[in-house]
Amino acid sequence: MNKLTKRIIIIVVLLLVVLAIAWPKIRQMNEEAPKQQAASGGGGGANDRPVPVEVAVVEPQAFSNNLRVTGSVLPNEMLELKSEVSGLLETINFEEGQDVQKGQLLFSIRNTDLQAQLQKARARQQLVTESESRYRQLLEREAVSQEEYDVATNDLRSAEADIRLLEAQIAKTRMYAPFNGTVGLRFASAGSYVAAGTSIASLYDLEPAKIEFSVPGKYSSSVKKGDRISFNTDGSDETYTGEIYAIEPQVDPATRTLKIRAVSPNKDHSLLPGQFARIQLTLQALDEALLVPTQAVVPELNGHKVFVLRQGKVAEQKVQIGMRTETQVQIMEGLQAGDTVLTTGILQVRPGSQVQVTNVQQIVRREESAQIQ
Repeated sequence: MNKLTKRIIIIVVLLLVVLAIAWPKIRQMNEEAPKQQAASGGGGGANDRPVPVEVAVVEPQAFSNNLRVTGSVLPNEMLELKSEVSGLLETINFEEGQDVQKGQLLFSIRNTDLQAQLQKARARQQLVTESESRYRQLLEREAVSQEEYDVATNDLRSAEADIRLLEAQIAKTRMYAPFNGTVGLRFASAGSYVAAGTSIASLYDLEPAKIEFSVPGKYSSSVKKGDRISFNTDGSDETYTGEIYAIEPQVDPATRTLKIRAVSPNKDHSLLPGQFARIQLTLQALDEALLVPTQAVVPELNGHKVFVLRQGKVAEQKVQIGMRTETQVQIMEGLQAGDTVLTTGILQVRPGSQVQVTNVQQIVRREESAQIQ
C-alpha cells in the first residue's frame, strides 16, 4: 500500500467519524425547524400562540359631539361720541364710567354765532311772511302780477329753508345718548377746541353681551339660530351660557370659516367687550349611539374595519363610521350592541387568530371636542 492510498483511507475515516458525531445534532435541527416556523406565525390557523389583546364591549349610550373654538366678547351696542362740528367744547354732562339714559345730553359745542344767525333768519322770515300776505291780497285785486307774487312766495320759502338749516347746524352742536349705556373714558376736556370728527368718549351698552366666534365651514350645516353655547373667559371660573342669534350668510373665502354671533345675559356687567372667550358648541347629541375607541378602527382604501372577537377567534368586520372625537368613533353600520372589538394587538392578529384577553375596557360617555381637520 503506497502513501497516497494511506492518505485517502485516513481522510475517509476522519470524515466518517465527524459525520457520526454531527449526525444527531443535524437531525435535531431538522426536527425543530417546523416548530420554529409555526411559532413565528408562518403556519397560521388555530395552532398559533394566543396573542394578548385588550377588548371593549360595544353598548349603546348617550353621546354629544361638541366643537370647541375661541372668540371675543362684544358689547350689545357701541358708539364713539364724536363732535359733528368744529368749535369750543362748552359742556360735558357725564362722568367717566357713568351710566346714562337714552336722550340724555352728553356734551355741547358753543353755538352762540349760530343762535344769532337763527334769530336773524327768523326776523327775516317774519318780514317775508307779511310781504307774501300783502302780495296775495293785491293779487286777488289784480293790483300786482302773478310774477310779483311768485317772487314774494319764493322769498318766504327761502327764509323758512334758512331757518331749518340753522336749526340743523345747532342740533349738531349737542350730543344726546342714542341708547342706555355706560360712558367710557373721555379724550377731551370742557373748554378745549375740537375739530369735526373728534372723539370725545365712547358709549357702551353692556346688557346683554354678544359673543362672536367662527367655526370651520364644514360645520355650517350643523349650526343654526337658537343653538345654545357655553363659554368662559380669562380671569373667571364661571361658565356662561348663550344663544346663537345671527350667522353670516357666507363662508369667508380667505379662512374657510363661518362667522357666528350669540347673545348672553350680562346684568352684572361681568362680561366686558374685548375679553377672550373659550366656547363650546354642541353639534349633535344622540340618546343612543354605538361607540368604539379610536384605536379600534383601522382605515382602509375603501373604508374602515375593526377586528371583533367571535367564538374565541378574531374576525374582520367592515364598518361605516359617523362622528369622531379624540378618543371615540361612532359606528353607523357593521356592529351591534354586545359585539366585542379589539383595541390592542391589532397589528399582530388576522382572521382566525386565537387571542388571550388581558383586559376588557369600559366605553364611558364623554363630551369631547370634534376634531378640526
